[in-house]
Amino acid sequence: MAGKTHSYATHVEWTGNRGTGTSSYGAYGREHVIRMDGKPDIMGSADAAFRGNADRHNPEDMLVAAVSTCHMLWYLHLAAEAGVVVVGYTDAARGAMVEDAVRGGYFTEIVLRPMVTITAGDAAAAEHLHEAAHAKCYIANSVNFPVRCIPQVRQA
Repeated sequence: MAGKTHSYATHVEWTGNRGTGTSSYGAYGREHVIRMDGKPDIMGSADAAFRGNADRHNPEDMLVAAVSTCHMLWYLHLAAEAGVVVVGYTDAARGAMVEDAVRGGYFTEIVLRPMVTITAGDAAAAEHLHEAAHAKCYIANSVNFPVRCIPQVRQA
């Protein structure tokens, strides 16, 4: 049986034309707007290291956030099914990207560091659920670099 197919539409508009377009590498801004129907706009740019606006979201930050939040949502789902009552969840995720002359830039890994607070359920079982969440995370399953998870669980 074939799996379900889901479709996600975004509309991206470059807003960084400073009057001369891409007449030179330094002549244009990297600002853009990401739109999804029925949702607030995301004001984006390149990372400041790539001539972008540091006050806006950049694709690299959003990739790390996508992996982190996908893992979290699966974890919460699995915790609820397992009878583990989660009352707090934070993650200090970090991604590492390398630049080289041949490939350009590419991520070498993302490390998730979720801190989970539970009020019911076994702490060891709660920690083990991260492995299952990682295995189910759509985003982690779609990238070509390692995603590691270093969880901590505490009882409230």
